[in-house]
Amino acid sequence: MRTILPRFLLSTLTVVLISACSSTPTADKVDPDDKTKGWTADKIFNEAKAEQSANNWSDSNKLLEKLEARFPYGRYAQQAQLEMAFNYYKDKEPALALAAIDRFMKQNPAHPSMDYALYLKGLVSFNDSQGFLSTLFPQDMSTRDPVSARDSYAAFKELVTRYPESKYASDADIRMRYLLGVLASYELHVATYYYKRGAYLAAANRGNLLLRNYSNTKQTEKALGIMIQSYDKLGLTVLRDDAKRVLAKNYPESTAATDDVVYDPDWWKPI
Repeated sequence: MRTILPRFLLSTLTVVLISACSSTPTADKVDPDDKTKGWTADKIFNEAKAEQSANNWSDSNKLLEKLEARFPYGRYAQQAQLEMAFNYYKDKEPALALAAIDRFMKQNPAHPSMDYALYLKGLVSFNDSQGFLSTLFPQDMSTRDPVSARDSYAAFKELVTRYPESKYASDADIRMRYLLGVLASYELHVATYYYKRGAYLAAANRGNLLLRNYSNTKQTEKALGIMIQSYDKLGLTVLRDDAKRVLAKNYPESTAATDDVVYDPDWWKPI
C-alpha cells in the first residue's frame, strides 16, 4: 500500500531542498566581502595596473585572476594573461611566468602583442641565465647545461625574425649577441674540462662543435688552440696542421696553440 505524505510535510521538504541548493557554492558566485564585487572589467584592470606600478606583484595578479574569471572573453582577459606573466617575472617566479606566456601564445596566436610576448619570454629565460652565469665558473662545467640561455636566445631569435620592425627587436638583438658568448663560453669550458682530464678526442670534438655553431665569437681562437693541442696528443697530425692553418689565418698573432688551457675571465667581452 502506497504511503501518502501529508501536504504540509511535502511543502516543508520542498523548501528545505530549495534552500540547500541555493546555498551550494558556484564557480561564478562573488564573495560578499570581496571589494571588487560589481566592478567592471575596466575597473579591475586599472586597479591591477595600479598594484603593478606599486610593485605589488602578487596583489596585482589576484585582481587579474578575478578579471579573467569574470570576463573570460575580450581584450581585457587577453591582456590579463600578459600582465600576470610580467608580474611573475618581476616576482622572480620564472616557471609561472613562462607558463602564462605559453598559455597566451597558444590561445592568441595572432594577437598584436605577440612580439612583446616573445620578448618577455626571452627576458624571463635571460634572467634565469644570469643565475646560471653567477654560479657557472666555480662549478664542474661537465655538470652544467645552459638551458635557460638557449631558450632565451631562441625566443629572441623568433622575435627578430618574425617582427623585425618591433620596438623590442633592437634590444633582443643585443641580448642575442651576448647569449652567443654565453653559449660559446660553455662549450669552451667543457672542452677545457675534457682536455685537462686527458679526454683529448672529446675536447677536440667540443672545440669543433664551438667552431660550427658559434664561429663569430671570440671563443673560437681558444677552441682552435684546444683542438690543435688535443690532436697533437692523439698523434693526429693532419687534423692538427689543418687547425693550425685556420688559427694562423684568422688569428696571425695567436699563441693559443701553445698556451696552457685555462679559463678566460674576459670571455664575455666583445671581439
